[in-house]
Amino acid sequence: MARFPLVASFFLFLTKLSTGQREVTVQKGPLFRAEGYPISISCNVTGHQGPSEQNFQWSVYLPTAPTQEIQIISTSDATFSYAMYARRVQSREIYVERVRGNSVLLHISKLQMKDSGQYECHTPNTDGKYYGSYSAKTNLVVIPDTLSAAMTVQTLSKEEGEPLELTCEASKATAQHTHLSVTWHLMQDGERSQASSIISLSRDFVLIPGPSYTERFVAGDVRLDKLGVTSFRLSLERLQPSDQGQLFCEASEWIQDPDETWTRITSKQTGHTTLRVQPAVRDFQVNITAESTIPEGKPLELVCLVMGGGQDSQLQGAWFFNDIEVARIDADGVLGLKKDYQERVSQGQLQVSKLSPKAFSLKIFSVGPEDEGAYRCVVAEVTRAQMGSWQVLQRKQSPDSYVHLRKSAARNVVVSTKDQQPAVWEGEALTLLCKADGAESLLSVTWWHVPQDQTQPEFVAGMGQDGTVQLGTSFGDLKKHSNTRLEKMDWATFQLEITSSTIRDSGTYECRVSERTRPQARDLSWTQKVSVTVKPLKSSLQVSLMSRQPQVKLSSTFDLSCVASAGYSDLRVPLAVTWQFQPARSSAFDLLVRITHNGTIEWGDVLPQFPKKTKVSQSLFRSQLLVHDATEDEAGVYQCQVEVYDRNFLYTNSPVRASATSHPLRIAISLPESKLNVNSSSHVHEISINSNTDIGCSILSQSSGYLQLAVIWYFSPTSTGAHRLRILEMDQTNVVKYGDEFQTTGRKQKFHARKLSRDLFQLHILNVEDGDQGIYYCTVEEWLWLANGAWRKLGEKTSGPTELKLRPTGSKIHVFIESWTENATEHSHVDIHCSLESAGSPASLFSVMWYRDRENSGRTMLVHLQHDGFLHYGEEGLRERLHCSRSSAKDFVLKLHQVEMKDAGTYWCRVEEWQLHGNASKWINKASNESQHVVLRVLPSEPTLPSRICSSAPLLYFLLALPFAILILLVLSLLRLYRAAKEASALRLSAQKEKALWVDLKGAGGRAIHGKEEDEDDC
Repeated sequence: MARFPLVASFFLFLTKLSTGQREVTVQKGPLFRAEGYPISISCNVTGHQGPSEQNFQWSVYLPTAPTQEIQIISTSDATFSYAMYARRVQSREIYVERVRGNSVLLHISKLQMKDSGQYECHTPNTDGKYYGSYSAKTNLVVIPDTLSAAMTVQTLSKEEGEPLELTCEASKATAQHTHLSVTWHLMQDGERSQASSIISLSRDFVLIPGPSYTERFVAGDVRLDKLGVTSFRLSLERLQPSDQGQLFCEASEWIQDPDETWTRITSKQTGHTTLRVQPAVRDFQVNITAESTIPEGKPLELVCLVMGGGQDSQLQGAWFFNDIEVARIDADGVLGLKKDYQERVSQGQLQVSKLSPKAFSLKIFSVGPEDEGAYRCVVAEVTRAQMGSWQVLQRKQSPDSYVHLRKSAARNVVVSTKDQQPAVWEGEALTLLCKADGAESLLSVTWWHVPQDQTQPEFVAGMGQDGTVQLGTSFGDLKKHSNTRLEKMDWATFQLEITSSTIRDSGTYECRVSERTRPQARDLSWTQKVSVTVKPLKSSLQVSLMSRQPQVKLSSTFDLSCVASAGYSDLRVPLAVTWQFQPARSSAFDLLVRITHNGTIEWGDVLPQFPKKTKVSQSLFRSQLLVHDATEDEAGVYQCQVEVYDRNFLYTNSPVRASATSHPLRIAISLPESKLNVNSSSHVHEISINSNTDIGCSILSQSSGYLQLAVIWYFSPTSTGAHRLRILEMDQTNVVKYGDEFQTTGRKQKFHARKLSRDLFQLHILNVEDGDQGIYYCTVEEWLWLANGAWRKLGEKTSGPTELKLRPTGSKIHVFIESWTENATEHSHVDIHCSLESAGSPASLFSVMWYRDRENSGRTMLVHLQHDGFLHYGEEGLRERLHCSRSSAKDFVLKLHQVEMKDAGTYWCRVEEWQLHGNASKWINKASNESQHVVLRVLPSEPTLPSRICSSAPLLYFLLALPFAILILLVLSLLRLYRAAKEASALRLSAQKEKALWVDLKGAGGRAIHGKEEDEDDC
């Protein structure tokens, strides 16, 4: 539909060089949204020269008619909408919101499946000329809502402090790539319209606690765990009264638009579970500990002890003297006092405090007659109400404790260690008490030390009557004892403390208490001694390494605890712990992590991923590593070393006082046992040709944890399943890969993999043809995702076979071939015939496939004469000796030339009827039938002389070697004749020479004498 005439296009061309080009932009698509949910599409116009407020018109092009514009809504024309959208526009289900003068949003409140299409935003021209763009389009795809969220609805009654676990099942089956977020909500009584968030798993897989649950989340009391693929478990370790209300789970599905923004497309809430939390009320008893008789002027401390009750009880206490409340401490620690007690507290004569969660103290530093009487304490357990005030759960009071005064006894001095222990460990605090008895007066004290194997005492510390403290020369040296203190605990108790003792501190300590009764008088003094032994720490320091599970499953969590122990459990000295690791294929230990004495953590580089997945916790004499998502890299031997530092290590040359190393501990990492099980039953699926079908793959059980499944579909064209083809694979990341034989566009369009749920997969086959018949089955692989980004296969199972058969829809054809056995001679020719009982419909074409079954090689397709006349051989080498043809309308023949022994076997044919379907290029298989079997036996041919010669290897070798032997003999004979002729020639020459010599002798005068001999010789 043209937006402006052709003349406007000409003017648009003429104004190319002008400024202020008009441009309409719409939100980039495609946009995927779920059925039943809203969508908002933005549209902006810029570069216009008309009024600042522009009008907008929205239209849609539906997939069924992509060139036909359907008008939806306009900002300037109320009659713009077509009838199919008029009702939805009038009911405000579809409306336009103007953001600015040049920007609007198209809102569709509730999408329908028919809303899919290409949406166009058009702005009518207000510039007087056409230049630029006046419309823009974007695609909207409405997809089914597959999100589900379910939880068992129940009513629960719990006690405060009990744990709670609720599980929400949330799943989606959207074909597009979407993310899932899950949030647990609490709707308290009286807040029906507003729910508060407990904890969320965001679309980016990040745990986010609600504002009211942040502290409990950090402490580990609030957790959200993903169990498998669809289960999300909420865990509250210790319930509080504020947790009471309606709990439900909300699941949301998110998709990323082309502009890289995330949009929520679906959201579902489960039913509500009602939770009632009963505040815990635990019975307890209250008692007072105090001296019943105390000298006047001495300090008095009354301690109110709570016995029983819960560990986390909130308590407040009140003190009564002669049935009158004199002091109170509430659960927040706020102190309330009677007026006269306020004055005594401000003057330092009295102190009211909370010693521990279950102990309250009333201390009078100097008891007088006014303090004699009956004391009682009252303790109440409280809980915080909704408005912030304290609500009393129960109240208990102690029996009365009576305090009587008495006069001071004669003075004496007692020296002892604080815990009455004559020996301490090196590094332990050495605390000595010197307590004088008698009437209250100003006292001074001096401490002396006689080291072991010495007799000369050395001055340690002293305190005058005015509280002035003086340290001895050696004990006042900051480099040796910066932590030596002398304190006055009360008027006659003096405490000497060496917070970190050394071996040198062993020996005898003497306390001298002096009193001056009046000015200018000589001091009275009293002395007492005590012997102390400081035992070396190195002799008792031991380190042990423990793990609750040395056999660790892959991707699980394991812990390592390094525990140091000494001669006593309350050793408080600086410790440094070094963790070492020896990998499985190494012979040396490497630094894993070191926790220094001041808490600094130093990581080694042997396991780069270790700091990201390990929680380090350090307490007194214990170091613990909690390793999450175990991988094979963490398998090996672990060892820890503990170093004990001197408290004054800044001032010593050797800060390490003692060290010890644990025994090695081997951690083995193994794969978790796979629980994968796939339906192995067989099925036969018979359908009509050219119809669609689904092959199912059902998962009966699978392992727990962060696992993904990969499904591979196989196809075998034969009923035996011997030769299988890989159709496609949907791997553990849902990526689909087709097999080598299924890479063509047609094959990819025919076969589709679908995941209907976490337990059910399907292979969807379109337009099933005759070639699609055969055996189908799936192989399911279980993959585990590791923290280092790698996948490990846990198990693999194969389903039972599903045989896909076609139900003939055309005419019935019958192939006739007589079942017989034929004997053929080797090197001869054989014809095998296959005939139809009738020529079939004139509109039908026929194809024939010839098969052979041999004992050793199995079934083989020899040749295929297709309905279009094309001849296809199963093996290229058969083309020379084998030919298939159609001798008449009903007869097919298979010709075998030069028959060989290997051609023996069983032969049969399969004939298929083909007809046109729909158009001239679509031929479909309407019916098929197989013939009976023919057994061909191949007999060896009659042997001839050449064949006999060739069949005997010795004879053949003899005939080949005979000419060479004759030739050698002939050469030897010629050589011998040549030698004989040469010898004869030499003899003849010798005779001629003798004859010539004889003639010469006769010529010298003996001719007459020897005439007779000459004649004889001549003869």
